Amino acid sequence: MTSSIPAVGTRPTGGHPLQAVFLDLDGTLVDTEGFWWEAETAVFADLGYHLEDHHRDVVVGGPMSRSASYLINVTGADIALAELSTLLNARFAERIGQGVPLMPGAARLLAELAAHQVPTALVSASHRAIVDRMLDSLGPEHFDLTLAGDDLPRTKPHPDPYLTAATRLGVDARRCAVVEDTMTGVTAAEAAGCAVVAVPSVAPIPETGRTVVKSLEEVNLAFLRGLVAKGSPSLQ
Repeated sequence: MTSSIPAVGTRPTGGHPLQAVFLDLDGTLVDTEGFWWEAETAVFADLGYHLEDHHRDVVVGGPMSRSASYLINVTGADIALAELSTLLNARFAERIGQGVPLMPGAARLLAELAAHQVPTALVSASHRAIVDRMLDSLGPEHFDLTLAGDDLPRTKPHPDPYLTAATRLGVDARRCAVVEDTMTGVTAAEAAGCAVVAVPSVAPIPETGRTVVKSLEEVNLAFLRGLVAKGSPSLQ
C-alpha cells in the first residue's frame, strides 16, 4: 500500500481497455455510512441539538468540512468547524473500533482484482486516520494506492482525488473504472473522465446516463472492463 508516493509504471492489464480500478470506502466497500450518521446525531445531541433525518441525504458522501459546516449552519450550534470535526472523527473512530462490516461482494471483488493484478486505488473523502484504521478490515495489500480526504487540498466532489490517483498510478483516467455509492463521489469521478458504476447506499442516485446497480455482488472484473470499453470505444 502507498499513500503519497507515486507508483512507477503500471502492471499488465491483459490488453483490455481497463487500466485501473478506483474504489470509494464508506458505503461502497464498508457498511459505515450509517455509522457516520450515528456519530453526527450523537455529537449534536451532546451539544443540545436534534438532527432531523432529512439532513442525512445532504451530508452523506461529502468531505468532513462540508458536512460539518452544513450541520453547524442548519442547527445554529455555537461550535467551531475544527472542534466539531475533531468530535465527529473521535466518535466515528470509537464506533468503528467495534468492527467494520464489509459490503456484500466487497471481499470477492477485491480478491478478483488482486488475482488479475489490476492496479487498484482506494479513494475516500474520510480523513487519513480513519482510512488507515479501516484498512485493517479490507486488507491493505489489496491497494496500490490510498488517498484520503485530507491528503489533497480539494476532495470530492472535485475531480482532484481521481485525477491524482490516475497520475500516481501512471494510467489514463479515461481507462479507469470507479465504484461509488454517493452523488458526491459520482460527480468527482465523472468530472475526472472515469467510467463510473454507482452502487447507492443511503441516498438514491439518478440513473439517467449512468450505470447504477443495487449491490457490489453485481460487479466483477468483466463488468468493469465492459464499463470502460463502452464508455471509451476509441481506447480499445
